[in-house]
Amino acid sequence: MFNNSEIEQQVAEFLLQIKAIKLQPANPFTWASGWKSPIYCDNRITLSHPTIRTYIRQQLTLLIQEKFGSVGCIAGVATAGIPQGALVAQDLGLPFIYVRSKPKDHGTGSLIEGDLSLTGKRVVVIEDLISTGKSSLQAVEALRDAGYDVAGLAAIFSYGFDVATDNFKQANCPFFTLSNYGALIKYAGENQYISDSDVDVLKKWREDPAAWGKWL
Repeated sequence: MFNNSEIEQQVAEFLLQIKAIKLQPANPFTWASGWKSPIYCDNRITLSHPTIRTYIRQQLTLLIQEKFGSVGCIAGVATAGIPQGALVAQDLGLPFIYVRSKPKDHGTGSLIEGDLSLTGKRVVVIEDLISTGKSSLQAVEALRDAGYDVAGLAAIFSYGFDVATDNFKQANCPFFTLSNYGALIKYAGENQYISDSDVDVLKKWREDPAAWGKWL
């Protein structure tokens, strides 16, 4: 985590305001994994809001400078990490590349896109959202296989699952996010986005998201 409560709360406020994050404890969403969830997050919506897009870009840039120091390249994770990463690379004046979820099935069959001859080998990966960390770490592995030194990963938001923390630790990849589930629920509860009973439901989901839907 970035561990800056002011930034965590501000990002949480923005995401709720524009409905990039929706909270529906009484009418849960179904994720692609099959999990039932009272929360849905689509940070691509931030790109349509210039003020929020600028704030996120600036804070990701500052996070990278503070946590990772000098790097030679920014890498986005397809698909939602691509625009966020490109904005940050522009801010830092660095080359930008992105990592596909799987190699192209035509042409060069590339997994990593961009002019790799222009990049420094120390890279920071940009994501929009961390759930289990699986797709993010696939990108990290692909970059390492290509000879890059992955300094770490930065993202807008994390659900804060223990499995993600464990996965990043096992992969020896530090990661930081601008905001997180705990900060979001705190802000939502204090600002009447949800009721006190909803807060309890959302906390219970966070404790065991895979099993939560079975209790409904």
